Amino acid sequence: MSEGIDTYIKKKFEVPDVDIRTYSPLTLAYIGDGVFDLVIRSVVVGKGNTRPNQLHHRTSQIVKAHTQAVIIQYLEPMLTEEEADIYRRGRNAKSATMAKNATMADYRKATGLEALVGYLYLTDRFDRLVSLIKEAADGLHLRL
Repeated sequence: MSEGIDTYIKKKFEVPDVDIRTYSPLTLAYIGDGVFDLVIRSVVVGKGNTRPNQLHHRTSQIVKAHTQAVIIQYLEPMLTEEEADIYRRGRNAKSATMAKNATMADYRKATGLEALVGYLYLTDRFDRLVSLIKEAADGLHLRL
């Protein structure tokens, strides 16, 4: 099996290994936010060259807190015990900020999803991460 994207980047930049268990849920959510956005952008762009404002509109409909909350509610029964624990830790983390145009409940669930995405990315389980997003996109009929 080849190394994951995160491992590859860390090797190239000579970033030392850190025990993932030392990361706070909000740190996992921070990287997970970017990774989730990248996956969605990759799918949207891959479906055809179009105007940037259309790309942004399609992407922003998926990466907003409400849609992320719907996604994690759909995926929750499919999560392993470990994944569910990471999600709960992210959802329950106290953040000093809140997303615009989102309820507190949606924001917390979205943070939990982002923490899970970050965890899967940092543990080189990109295949599992993409499989979960694909499962939600198909099951919820998301327009990517």
